[in-house]
Amino acid sequence: MVQLDARPDEHALQPESMPPAPPGHARSRPVHWIGTAAGLAAVIAAALAAAPAGASVATVNGPHAVPAAAAPNPAGVALPLDCAGLPVKIDQSFSADLTGNGDLATVVAARCDSPTGTPPDGVYVITAGAGGAPRISAVLVRPGEGLNVRSMSLGGDGSVHARIDGYSSPAVPRCCADLHETYSWTRSGTDWSRTTSAPSTQV
Repeated sequence: MVQLDARPDEHALQPESMPPAPPGHARSRPVHWIGTAAGLAAVIAAALAAAPAGASVATVNGPHAVPAAAAPNPAGVALPLDCAGLPVKIDQSFSADLTGNGDLATVVAARCDSPTGTPPDGVYVITAGAGGAPRISAVLVRPGEGLNVRSMSLGGDGSVHARIDGYSSPAVPRCCADLHETYSWTRSGTDWSRTTSAPSTQV
């Protein structure tokens, strides 16, 4: 007769293989992560506090462009254009602090808004007058010169630059400028002086 072994099969009672439990110090607890997040926040706050005041704020020195809303509004000025009842049209403009010391101005190139022909432009510097009202402080180009302004820009020294179309003689049709120059104006006190590049001629 076969005698049965009453001892249980040790291998049969062993559970399926399982990974060993992590040591107690490696187990994640909510309190542990909350403490870590709080520590990181404290480090970031300390770094920000150590940064120089205003380090993230860009500082503009010298002449620079400003938003049109911050400068004198040319709509409040009667520009000296003889338009015989036609409206005045501003073709080119920019607003700037011309000195970097709060000397805000709007520079405009304007002409009569005629449906025919090519009316000449005038270029004007508009600043704030008494009580803040806009006024013309300088005339850089007079309409009587018969010039047209293609573009304008501010120089880094507060100068004004413009690409100009002109005419070599009265015989050249006003539709077809044959002189193309760059004018530059620099200011000394309340006066502006103009220099002109050598013109290129297009026949």
